Amino acid sequence: MILSMTGFGKASAEYSGKKITAEIKSLNSKALDLQTRIAPLYREREMELRSLISTRLERGKVEFALYIEHDAAPAVAPINDQVVRSYVDHLRALARELDVVEPEAMWLPTLLRLPDVMGKPEAEELTDAEWAVASAVAAQAIDRLMDFRRQEGAALEAKFNEKVDNIESLLAQIEPFEKARVEKIRSRILEGLKSIREVQVDMGRLEQEMIYYIEKLDISEEKQRLENHLAYFRQTMRDGHGQGKKLGFIAQEMGREINTTGSKSNIAEMQNIVVRMKDELEQIKEQVLNVM
Repeated sequence: MILSMTGFGKASAEYSGKKITAEIKSLNSKALDLQTRIAPLYREREMELRSLISTRLERGKVEFALYIEHDAAPAVAPINDQVVRSYVDHLRALARELDVVEPEAMWLPTLLRLPDVMGKPEAEELTDAEWAVASAVAAQAIDRLMDFRRQEGAALEAKFNEKVDNIESLLAQIEPFEKARVEKIRSRILEGLKSIREVQVDMGRLEQEMIYYIEKLDISEEKQRLENHLAYFRQTMRDGHGQGKKLGFIAQEMGREINTTGSKSNIAEMQNIVVRMKDELEQIKEQVLNVM
């Protein structure tokens, strides 16, 4: 079964007062185009995550995010009591020495801006246990995206089969007009020659020229090649995922045969059928860009 490149997956887990969440989405692209947004605590494992994603997804424009939500308020920077007291004692001594009034109301905002008053919160370290939970969440999000891709792939395969059926049906509708158009061409040429009275016609040579002209308009080979391409398209879909580029190439070949058939179709009924075939093929070409 073919896979779509379009998908979305999300997973979460609780660990030590945190909610760890992974989100991943993908769109079609010729190669793997991966963009990540990873919580600072997990950035040291970014290459491991990239390797996991590239192995599983292979192609597509992929956006991946791994983030943390804390159940409690995050730790704030502590105030260094000893440093504050030292500053206060020093300022009071300086005020007495200079014989100025102590600006007590203004001390707190000023003190908080002085060097070393505010300490730094303890740096959080990533443990193996937490990373096991985080990596499992990432893998689960990827699994859900792959499920989405499989569902989309099944829908695409059904759509392609419908369009291929339609082209085969339209191709069969051309056949009744082929024999009729030969007689129309022959009659039109003869009527045109009859209208030119002063021209002497060598009927044997005329018959040879008409055969040559009619053979140039024959579409038997184009029909046979198009039937082969349609069958090959179906077989390629059955080969499974990773066939997106190949399906695109086959669709191009189908287009060449349909276009050649159209250029050789010199009656309105056949040309109308060819236009409908082109419309069906164009829908295949649009959607085949989403196939892995």
